[in-house]
Amino acid sequence: MWRSLERGKAEAMSSIYSSVYIVRLAAIVLFAAVLSATSSLAQAPGYVRVKLVKAGLMAGAGGGSGVLTYRGRDYPFRVSGFSLGVTAGASVSRLEGWASGIRQVSDFAGSYSAVGAGGAFVGGVGGVHLANQKGVRIDLQGPKAGIEFAANLSEVRISLR
Repeated sequence: MWRSLERGKAEAMSSIYSSVYIVRLAAIVLFAAVLSATSSLAQAPGYVRVKLVKAGLMAGAGGGSGVLTYRGRDYPFRVSGFSLGVTAGASVSRLEGWASGIRQVSDFAGSYSAVGAGGAFVGGVGGVHLANQKGVRIDLQGPKAGIEFAANLSEVRISLR
């Protein structure tokens, strides 16, 4: 009789362990599904390439074009802007860098502000850090050609084509 009770107890414990195993396996599968869905909706950085032409004396203006590579696709855009402060000269820049804080491509377009200083005498290196109201931050750097000296507050407008 004890053997049949022990056998029944063992079968009950085995059934409980199997149930616990199934619950744990289901929790792992659910966690993996939620994690993969979340990562596809999360922010991803974008790679940015821009060519800018700029000229000014006290107040400057410039424009250019570029490409945002985001989640494997290229998005061409236009850049226009102005600067106020100490600006003298003209330059052409080819900048590259990263944009972060993008939730969707439309977040990239908009008005950006920057405070900066830089210079070029025939050639040099330039860099800029921009931020917009949607939380997108762009950090760019690259070669600059021309003669320009600047210390100013800039407003840059980016529009997707």
